[in-house]
Amino acid sequence: MSHAASHNSYMEQAIEDQARLERDLNQRCRKAIAVSGIVSSEASGADDGLAGGGGPPGPAVACRITGFWRWKNVVVPPNAWVVHTRRGCADPLHCGLGVSFRFDPWTDAFLVVPAAMQTILINARCITKERQGVLVQGYVQWIIEDFPTAYRTCDFADSQDPTRLVTIQLREQAEAAIKDKVATLSIDEVLADKQPIVQELTGRLRAVMEGQAGDGDRGLGLRIVTVQIKEAIVSSPSVWEMLQRPFRAERSKEARLAELASQAVVGAKEAQAAAAVFDREQAERIRRSEVEAGTLAATLAHEREKVLRAAEMDQLRVERDLAQEDLRRAAAHRWTERALVLDAERGRIENAITPEALQAALVRSLPEIASRLPRPLESRTISIGPGADGIGSLVGGLAAVIDTFKSSSGAKAPAS
Repeated sequence: MSHAASHNSYMEQAIEDQARLERDLNQRCRKAIAVSGIVSSEASGADDGLAGGGGPPGPAVACRITGFWRWKNVVVPPNAWVVHTRRGCADPLHCGLGVSFRFDPWTDAFLVVPAAMQTILINARCITKERQGVLVQGYVQWIIEDFPTAYRTCDFADSQDPTRLVTIQLREQAEAAIKDKVATLSIDEVLADKQPIVQELTGRLRAVMEGQAGDGDRGLGLRIVTVQIKEAIVSSPSVWEMLQRPFRAERSKEARLAELASQAVVGAKEAQAAAAVFDREQAERIRRSEVEAGTLAATLAHEREKVLRAAEMDQLRVERDLAQEDLRRAAAHRWTERALVLDAERGRIENAITPEALQAALVRSLPEIASRLPRPLESRTISIGPGADGIGSLVGGLAAVIDTFKSSSGAKAPAS
């Protein structure tokens, strides 16, 4: 097997994350240790005359020691357990949470332990019943519940980190419990359900830390806050790949089916959209055709109306011309009729004139006629006797008179 095949990057990343978390948790302890180191160095510098060549160990929490020589005061923060003992006294003088007291470096000793919740990080390399390696990562959080019991049963002697030894011991017990439980489970059971591991680990640690409730055993005076399993990682990359292969194949099949279904749905939607677009285009074309047909029909109707109006105007013009012609003809006919009537009337009148009336009219007109005639050079008299024949004689006489005037006029003209 090649190096790349045996490389489990997921497990290495999990271990690195666990180490980073542990560094983050220890950072608070280092800060407390730095403060405690300053306090301890001040206390040891002030107490060089103590037995053993040094004073009491510097506390890991930020407690203050004030005063000088044998008259000192220890001020403990409220989140720390403290026990104060004196030489010759069987029982502690002070024991509790956040208790401050007077301190004599020659006869007294005290121990300060953090009361805050502590976290144990677990990296258990286990073997399943298939003889396959599994890395189980988890954490346990605990606190000191009964400090009078805890400071007697647990080792808090490390002045730099009082809970370090307790944490190491509890971690070893937790890893042993996890390994025992994983050895009875298969890989699938470990990966699928971590509650059996949590229950086994909680039961074992509670029996050690809190004791047996039935017989009055108070254990170590500690109490479990929570137990959690974070990761269960198969150590072998090939086994991990084979375990994931059916799931990946199933997911790939489901993804492919989902993709096909999605493509079918998308195709149906696109077909519906295309059909809707086609229907809209056809409807728009029909509407435009109808609009164009309506416009053409309106145009034809308008043109027809114009033609009809022109025909009507021509007809009216023709009718007007015909009417005018008829009127002219009628007027001409009436004038003709009137002329005929006048002529008839004139003829009738002329026929109705008697010689006596004609003579009377002529007589009445003679002065006017005479005034218009040229003056004669000579005068001749023509007598019309009574025996003349009426009008004929009169006309003859008038003609003679006229001839006389004419001759007179003609004779006078050459002389001039």
